[in-house]
Amino acid sequence: MPPKIPQSVLVVIHTPALEVLLIERADAPGFWQSVTGSKDSLDEPFELTAAREVAEETGLDVRVPGHVLTDWALENVYEIYPQWRHRYAEGVTHNTEHLFGLCIPHAVPVLLSPREHRDQVWLPWAQAAERCFSPSNAEAISWLPRLAASLS
Repeated sequence: MPPKIPQSVLVVIHTPALEVLLIERADAPGFWQSVTGSKDSLDEPFELTAAREVAEETGLDVRVPGHVLTDWALENVYEIYPQWRHRYAEGVTHNTEHLFGLCIPHAVPVLLSPREHRDQVWLPWAQAAERCFSPSNAEAISWLPRLAASLS
């Protein structure tokens, strides 16, 4: 497999009531997160990466009427956890993560990819932020009330 590109997306999937979907990593039980994933190529637009990763990890289609994918125009740069650095080219230690929100009309069960995730839960935004293992993911979820209000 070619090395992962250190440019990724984080997609906070939520309802208008600010319930947030979290999924538990299959390779790290207890690690709850939003949808994440790297670009497949350097020229892949972040919006396409977000749509692809949402479909791959949850089975949701961002193009369905009533689903609204929003580019939050925010980025995080963070150090890649040592246990996952082997997936990147030698010497790569940091990733740039572009943030999106996906608002869907109501909480629904999603179709998980078993090789990536083992469980799912919908939680009120504050509880979801507390459960995330990644500080950048928790912070993104904590922005949700302000971002959702500004987009309404």
